[in-house]
Amino acid sequence: MHIAKKGLRVLGIAESFSSREYSILAGVVMRKDLRIDGVALSRITVGGNDATGGVLAIYHSLRRRDINVIMVSGCVIAWFNILDPATLFRETGVPVIVVTYEDSEGLAPDICRHFPGDSMRLACYESLGERIPCTLPTGYTVYIRPFGLNHEDSFRLCRDFARDGKIPEPLRVARLVARSVLRIS
Repeated sequence: MHIAKKGLRVLGIAESFSSREYSILAGVVMRKDLRIDGVALSRITVGGNDATGGVLAIYHSLRRRDINVIMVSGCVIAWFNILDPATLFRETGVPVIVVTYEDSEGLAPDICRHFPGDSMRLACYESLGERIPCTLPTGYTVYIRPFGLNHEDSFRLCRDFARDGKIPEPLRVARLVARSVLRIS
């Protein structure tokens, strides 16, 4: 993969949910020059364990071989529905960058409180590893977990796709799409 390539494509995945039983996942394929050339949707269960399957459903429904990176907004989505980025990378062969926006002490105590005895959910969360701070050209810091891509290339991609604020463009647009779909569903 050529990180500097203008036509490099990122599949940005973000979600939107309210207190419903399901959450909307939106995937937006965006080129490095910020052209959008694909959108897909899926649903996952709020409080479930199907986040990884939802992202895979989006990836496969697009039927694209030109996606170079999958960028996901958060690992713990839809009220503790925990994504497995290593599985995404293994099953698609496409590197994954998970982006979060705040530093924190972690969610293990919250998982234990809300899902007592759910050792699988806790183990999935603990397998995510440490987050790495990445300062964007906008001055904001995001925290990333790269899978299948080295830190420097991950930093560069996050920086290249950050135009305003703290959310890289593929994720910002995917979030807008997910919120819009949730409003009408």
